[in-house]
Amino acid sequence: MPLADLLSPNAVFPMLRASSKKQALQELSHQASLLMGRDQREIFETLLQRERLGSTGVGNGIAIPHGKLPGLPKLFGLFARLEKPIDFESLDGAPVDLVFLLLAPEAAGADHLKALARVARMLRDPDIVEKLRATRDAGAIHTLLTASSASNAA
Repeated sequence: MPLADLLSPNAVFPMLRASSKKQALQELSHQASLLMGRDQREIFETLLQRERLGSTGVGNGIAIPHGKLPGLPKLFGLFARLEKPIDFESLDGAPVDLVFLLLAPEAAGADHLKALARVARMLRDPDIVEKLRATRDAGAIHTLLTASSASNAA
């Protein structure tokens, strides 16, 4: 599944303001709820539940919070570049400034894992990460994320 199928242009936030991991998850949940027409609290609780298993801060300033929601019709992605890096309890201890939120239907199974792997692979590319950190234009970020996913096809 190309990232363009799960990340719409209006789901890119180039300057999200958050001062803590909890606040970042709340902001992400809020934005996702507006775009999806879902309950913000349900999204937030789903993300918190996953974080309790271990941080989704994967290192190098990147976090990929994710979870499954009942009744969700398809995979949903949202990307945020944080205004200031925050502590996300990442594996490497580095503060996070790039966040890719991924929500999946309860029955997504392999599709959820494939989407997670695709996002993680793309965000391991130092050139892409550098460009994401250098731009504040939502359209340019969306193009970068969705164009690069074609070259990272599994």
